[in-house]
Amino acid sequence: MKNLKKTAFIAVVLVFVGFSVNAQNGSAFGFKGGLNYSANGDYFESIGENSKNPDRNIGYHIGVFGKIGDKLYFRPELVYTATKSDYDSDHFNVKKLDAPLLIGLKVLGPVSVFGGPSLQYILDTEFEGIDIDNVEDDFSVGLNFGIGLSLNKIGIDLRYERGFNNNEATFINNNLGTGTASRIDTRPDQLILSLSIAL
Repeated sequence: MKNLKKTAFIAVVLVFVGFSVNAQNGSAFGFKGGLNYSANGDYFESIGENSKNPDRNIGYHIGVFGKIGDKLYFRPELVYTATKSDYDSDHFNVKKLDAPLLIGLKVLGPVSVFGGPSLQYILDTEFEGIDIDNVEDDFSVGLNFGIGLSLNKIGIDLRYERGFNNNEATFINNNLGTGTASRIDTRPDQLILSLSIAL
């Protein structure tokens, strides 16, 4: 069932991107990549419900985008993202596919603002060498909004992304010495800096 959902997710996004290639003037298709400055939600130890706030860390992303329109535009993207959060000396790694569906508006020359939902599919999560398979929801929805600068075929944008709902992963933390279950929130909270190149 998970594989079917994953295939459907990718197919829908590729339809959006493929449609953008054949759209009206001002439209484009290309590649993008950049850095993520991210943190996931709190980490809860079951004993006493103690929680740790994450320290932000640098991750990366790479993917493709389409653009339909010029002054007012629709920009679907399909992006592979890898992030890491630090909880004291422990590291929580997330790998996921993101599909932002953005509406943008040019506001001053090459400068535009944009925003929209981001569909997210979690591929893998790992906490200090422990693979976590039982994330509450592999699929989640977040919000992207930001500002971009377009210079011919080169674009730079800075955006903020936040997940809408808590999305916890539960795992057995033997490092506590008790083998008790701990919880960690996989919801993204990040700044994203991207460089894009239109073909």
